[in-house]
Amino acid sequence: MAKLSLFERRRRRVRTAIKARAGDRPRLSVHRTGRHIYAQIIDDKEGRTLAAASTLGAGASGANVDAATKVGSDIAAAAQKAGVTSVVFDRGGFLFHGRVKALADAARSAGLEF
Repeated sequence: MAKLSLFERRRRRVRTAIKARAGDRPRLSVHRTGRHIYAQIIDDKEGRTLAAASTLGAGASGANVDAATKVGSDIAAAAQKAGVTSVVFDRGGFLFHGRVKALADAARSAGLEF
């Protein structure tokens, strides 16, 4: 087996911990790049995406904290429209600060529980 990068090791560790405590709640997965930030709510039991939001089509430009805040509120609104009120937060291999934290805080303040 090839040696995993530190990011990949962190991502797998986070995913394993989430699966242990998720129960039947869907997962709010966050991915960020240098230009965009993406969020989707995934039902792992059925293997399908329930809601998604990103800076690609959200009208938010750039990959800054303001754009992440907009995506956070958008994903919470999309989740409520899909009937989801409680999720587990999957930060992937990303550290919980900056844009990832801004997205999480905006989703929480918009009514999503995690």
